Amino acid sequence: MISKATIDTVFETARVEEVIGDFVNLKRAGSNFKGLSPFSEERSPSFMVSPAKGIWKDFSSGKGGNSVAFLMEHEKFTYPEAIRYLAKKYNIEIEETEQTDEEKANTDVRESMYLVSEFAKTYFHNTLLNSEEGKAIGYSYFKERGFTNETIKKFSLGYSPEAWDAFTKEALGKGYQLDFLESTGLTIPREDRPFDRFKGRVMFPIQSMSGRVLGFGGRILTNDKKAAKYLNSPESDIYHKSKVLYGIYQAKQSIAKLNNCYLVEGYTDVIQFNQAGIENVVASSGTALTPDQIRLVNRLTKNITVLFDGDAAGLRASIRGIDLILEEGMNVKVCTFPDGEDPDSFAKKTSYEDLIFYLENNAKDFIQFKASLLMNEAKNDPIKKADLIRDMVVSISKIPDRIQREIYIQECSRIMDISEQVLQSTLAQLVQKEVNEVDKKQKQVQKAFDFVKNESTNPADKVDSLYLFEREIIKVLLLYGNKTENFEEVLMKANEEGEIIEVSEMKELKIFQKIYLSLQEDEVEFTSPIFKEIYGDLINYYLQNEDSGVEKYISHLQAGVPQEVTSIMMEDEKYVLHDWIGQNIFPKTKEETLNQSISDTLFTLRWFLLSEIIEDLKNAVSNEPDSDNMESLTMVMNYIELRGKFSRKLGRVVVRYH
Repeated sequence: MISKATIDTVFETARVEEVIGDFVNLKRAGSNFKGLSPFSEERSPSFMVSPAKGIWKDFSSGKGGNSVAFLMEHEKFTYPEAIRYLAKKYNIEIEETEQTDEEKANTDVRESMYLVSEFAKTYFHNTLLNSEEGKAIGYSYFKERGFTNETIKKFSLGYSPEAWDAFTKEALGKGYQLDFLESTGLTIPREDRPFDRFKGRVMFPIQSMSGRVLGFGGRILTNDKKAAKYLNSPESDIYHKSKVLYGIYQAKQSIAKLNNCYLVEGYTDVIQFNQAGIENVVASSGTALTPDQIRLVNRLTKNITVLFDGDAAGLRASIRGIDLILEEGMNVKVCTFPDGEDPDSFAKKTSYEDLIFYLENNAKDFIQFKASLLMNEAKNDPIKKADLIRDMVVSISKIPDRIQREIYIQECSRIMDISEQVLQSTLAQLVQKEVNEVDKKQKQVQKAFDFVKNESTNPADKVDSLYLFEREIIKVLLLYGNKTENFEEVLMKANEEGEIIEVSEMKELKIFQKIYLSLQEDEVEFTSPIFKEIYGDLINYYLQNEDSGVEKYISHLQAGVPQEVTSIMMEDEKYVLHDWIGQNIFPKTKEETLNQSISDTLFTLRWFLLSEIIEDLKNAVSNEPDSDNMESLTMVMNYIELRGKFSRKLGRVVVRYH
């Protein structure tokens, strides 16, 4: 179990913008950062990070929290895993305390799968470097490919022994459960004896953006025609091949820094490029490119350069992925290599300078690439040329930005020697067809929604007024709890004639003190469980940290609570996100009238609670018309008079909230 001292050090050291910046391409927006949501499909940024507050908020999905909450949400870490990840990132030594049997028993299933996968990565890597078989077969193979020791270490390359169950026996001997060896696909179950899936193969660990081992790719080195040349881990709870890009862990920082990503097909393409000095490269690992894979890159950059070898058949098949990239609103270029060359072989024999020069001078815009590739097939055939032009317009129709579409139509017109008007007409038909299909789907969804709504016998829920009041109080405590303000205190005193009169005094108080004393005086308790918990925590925090801001409180919150907290604290960041000030819209800040706002909120809450009491008393009187209700009626009149004082104090007629 990780010690509290280590956890405190992690929270004090970790910077939320640095942690999230490893996964999302963040751009400065005033004192904050913004980027595309990693939790939803979008093309306009709705993801905000506040370094000052140490939190993030995703307005598209409603999620939010601190650095730990992000890792738990995005990477599906457990709390201890997130702490360990941050400790490793910031070179913080982890102090451990002994786990109880109960804590060990509660270890998450997914975490166990990750632990097994991490063990496998280490085992295969050590076998490659330290066993006679590994050095003779696996290590020799990688050396023949030209990989250095540094590269082998960087990508944790390994070797799985030829014996049927060498890895499985080692893992079981180390205490790893067979269930997890099988669920990760490392071991294939068999009644008489489980055996290794990757026996006799060189191993390529497949890592997530945070570096966790999700699965493996294994290449066979024998000439066994019955066995697949490459074998990947099967789909599991932690490995989904359509959502993973090989090399993303090693490439993410370079992609964001250089604002471009090279996309290749295989493991060795990535590794060879990396060794040549070009680190912003990832691979689809032999699978057809998917939208989820593209979105991984989209979080880091808007620019993709797809690298193809010179094989014509392969080019024709791979070109389909370009439309998917365009649909995500990204800029795509294509670069091919000479016949007989692929990214691996070309990078192996080319210096860094020459490789960069080749890529920069041979990367074509997708329109130019399609034209050059398909024109050879069309030649002088008018029908084929028409099909080619239509194919290019289909690609242009995938681009969400209208200005970009217009520019590409002009480019296509120039290259293919055809009028823009014809191309625009064809494009309009395609776009309208897509719009009609979307409308059709929306109507189907709406029809289903209306059916469910009509089937429901429950009336629409009313707005919970108390919830809104409580949320406003929590908001004030979070944003300004330790701020000092002057508040008007109304006291009841006797004058010289002995009459009881109201006397106003100005009193300097911390805002949390003002709220606490007011709620105590009225014996008010929160009705929302989540706000009640946050309120208690905040008051205790401020009592112990009167000179501190709320950042320390926020940083130690675990997942669950932060979503409410960050939703409140990041509300005003919408103004930055949508550039309201740039549009000459200037929202009034609460700080300008803070003491008045707090007083109004507390008075309005009292008014509301009094109204609830009055209604309850009225209902009691009306339900018992034959009883002596004089006492109840007197109480009603007194409460109404008191409510009137609150209304006058607020300077307006307060309308019922429900």
